[in-house]
Amino acid sequence: MRRVLAAPALIVLGMLASRAASANPEPWQLNMARGATVTSNEVHDIHMIMLWICVVIGIIVFGVMFVAMFRFRKSKGAVAATWSHSTKLEAIWTVIPILILIGSAWPATKLLLRMADSSGSDMTIKVTGYQWKWRYEYVDYFGKPTGVNFVSSLESQSNRTRQVGSGLDPKAIQVDGVPTYLLDVDKPLVLPAGVKVRFVVTADDVIHAWWVPALGWKQDAIPGIINSAWTQVDQPGVYRGQCAELCGRDHGFMPIVVKVVPKAEFEQWMTEQAPAPAAEATATTLAPTTAPQG
Repeated sequence: MRRVLAAPALIVLGMLASRAASANPEPWQLNMARGATVTSNEVHDIHMIMLWICVVIGIIVFGVMFVAMFRFRKSKGAVAATWSHSTKLEAIWTVIPILILIGSAWPATKLLLRMADSSGSDMTIKVTGYQWKWRYEYVDYFGKPTGVNFVSSLESQSNRTRQVGSGLDPKAIQVDGVPTYLLDVDKPLVLPAGVKVRFVVTADDVIHAWWVPALGWKQDAIPGIINSAWTQVDQPGVYRGQCAELCGRDHGFMPIVVKVVPKAEFEQWMTEQAPAPAAEATATTLAPTTAPQG
């Protein structure tokens, strides 16, 4: 019996230890990592609720099974019952799972509806997937067009290393001491902290999927179709992702890097990125947004 109880205990201890994990996954981490947005944390919380429901159900079911196997076995003189079924018992174990499913679906459905509602966004970015890179078009910022548009590809050193092979050391490719081989890009997507950003996602050639785990969602990029999603990251930082849809030979070499910076820094970056003829107009457009918010 001690061995029977030891395995569930180890699993529970592992889950408790992994719950404290940060937004950045760690070696041997057993659980999902918390993200950088309210949405991603709510997804994590619902995941934990479902997990603990499954754990409790598993303990009850296997507990009853093991008790029946060990306590009522033939070698102890147990005699099989003669009744065939119990209508009351069957009703109970039908109603309880239905209630569990309804109780689980309620918060999950509310979260899905909230995730799909991109209204009230202060900024719109069009994301287009190509083999094998991403185009980011900053459609508007607080209702004003920006003219900022660029392509983000795998950074050159990683690209050269994976093509040359054994002649170069992937471990030498780092950013701030953190290994970034095949995880960094030449031009990251820059976002302002504390601003609700709406994404419209599509593709130009085949199906891709834009996925940054820390944001809490994944959106398919399909040619001829516009999908939408939104995010709001309150804390500056760098968040990495990948194309999550098999899109061809170099599918594994189109990473995503999202760099979240303070609002004032973002507006300065936006002014610098604007096309030369429109740079002055962009600076004028963005200036009102730097005023203190009431």
